[in-house]
Amino acid sequence: MKPGDALVVIDPQVDFCPGGALAVADGDAVMAPIAALSAAFATVVVTQDWHPAGHSSFASSHAGAAPFSTMTMAYGEQVLWPDHCIQRSAGAGFHPAVIPAVDRARLILRKGINPAVDSYSAFFENDKVTRTGLAGALRDLGVRRCVFVGLAYDFCVAWSALDAVREGFGAVVLKDHARAIGMPVSGGRTTVDVAEAGFAAAGVVLG
Repeated sequence: MKPGDALVVIDPQVDFCPGGALAVADGDAVMAPIAALSAAFATVVVTQDWHPAGHSSFASSHAGAAPFSTMTMAYGEQVLWPDHCIQRSAGAGFHPAVIPAVDRARLILRKGINPAVDSYSAFFENDKVTRTGLAGALRDLGVRRCVFVGLAYDFCVAWSALDAVREGFGAVVLKDHARAIGMPVSGGRTTVDVAEAGFAAAGVVLG
């Protein structure tokens, strides 16, 4: 830890944990460690996926589309997910074991609210143009480096870390405090491989 560090907890929600609508394997195992880690940070930020029903990123919004297939949207390729983290649903709530971190949060940022555009990153919607306002808030708080934990490592955590660098912050991802989906992609790779190649190119530190 350094002065000016912020812990950014990405989407520690029920729907992303075992038994949830878009479960990440072993996702619940990182919740208590994240809660414990948060006590060491003066600045904690928590993000929350907060989709309206019928969001365009849901497979159920497109006739005949299967979950985890992809579709080209106006802003690029989009994975079509099972319905998850619908506003005010139980699955959109925070996992009980992470509540101490949520209670310490200076900011809880809701994302994915626009029904036409998904938002993996804590900094930008998936069009990579529309800002969430997080960068400005962190600068106002004197943050210089973001330490990322949470779910999922290869999607929302990865996109957030890469955008942190893009916005001029240092970025660290604590892999032991995150879990991945690990979807296959072309060339025999997975989304974890893609994320980690991005980290290496951008200077994101794996801790």
